[in-house]
Amino acid sequence: MQQIEHIREFGGWLNRYTHDSESCQCRMTFSVYLPPQAQSGPVPAVYFLSGLTCTDDNVRVKAGAQRYAAELGLALVMPDTSPRGANVADEPDRYDLGQGAGFYVNATQAPWAAHYRMFDYVNLELPALLERTLPLVPGRRSITGHSMGGHGALISALKHPGVYRSVSAFAPVCHPTDCDWGRGCFSAYLGDDEALWRDWDATELIRAGAAPIPLLIDQGTADEFLAAGQLKPEALARACEEREFPLTLRMQPDYDHSYHFIATFIGEHLAYHARALA
Repeated sequence: MQQIEHIREFGGWLNRYTHDSESCQCRMTFSVYLPPQAQSGPVPAVYFLSGLTCTDDNVRVKAGAQRYAAELGLALVMPDTSPRGANVADEPDRYDLGQGAGFYVNATQAPWAAHYRMFDYVNLELPALLERTLPLVPGRRSITGHSMGGHGALISALKHPGVYRSVSAFAPVCHPTDCDWGRGCFSAYLGDDEALWRDWDATELIRAGAAPIPLLIDQGTADEFLAAGQLKPEALARACEEREFPLTLRMQPDYDHSYHFIATFIGEHLAYHARALA
């Protein structure tokens, strides 16, 4: 890892790094906030997966999470949303496919499969790297995310039972096999066999018998992408009800899809994770 930024915040340090990723076969960038408690010993970590068009920079600038992380003694790990670089496949005319839109899956189709392995990157490569090199407690981690990243957080916890102590999401893409964003990316990254898509869809994973883990989801009622049918929390809620799967879905009146929404509730989410990580 090469450290490229080192910024003092709330008694701790906001650091930015680059490294050569084996999973993504390119140079990746990520940020980590280490709270003041990390100066005395290892701390647990919460991973935040961001949404379409974002990098690691959006959440660390807009969410206001570091203040709460400092109070709670949590590290924040903020990966990028896709592989990057001139040699990485992209659709520059589309915001919802290619660079900035990795969708946290392992692509199987050319040209995407060469680099787009964000699921392995977030869940295997990055935690192993960080727990080896930074003051993080090995194996004590939780995960959250927003929109496409909320989808990533949910499938990460559902597909890796026991790896995350807790999971939450802000306005996640709950049923990507049944929305334009998900179908557009899955057909490119995973191919035409829609049966294979279900293994990357939180709603379908729960229907198929995923091990229960409590889900905390906040969704704004004025979210433009909720109205457009991209998020489908009602599908996830039905699947959870059918399986008696633990879900807390909080419909927040008048909130939209933006970081104003995330900043309003990020403290509650981090407190939720802190209790699970204690």
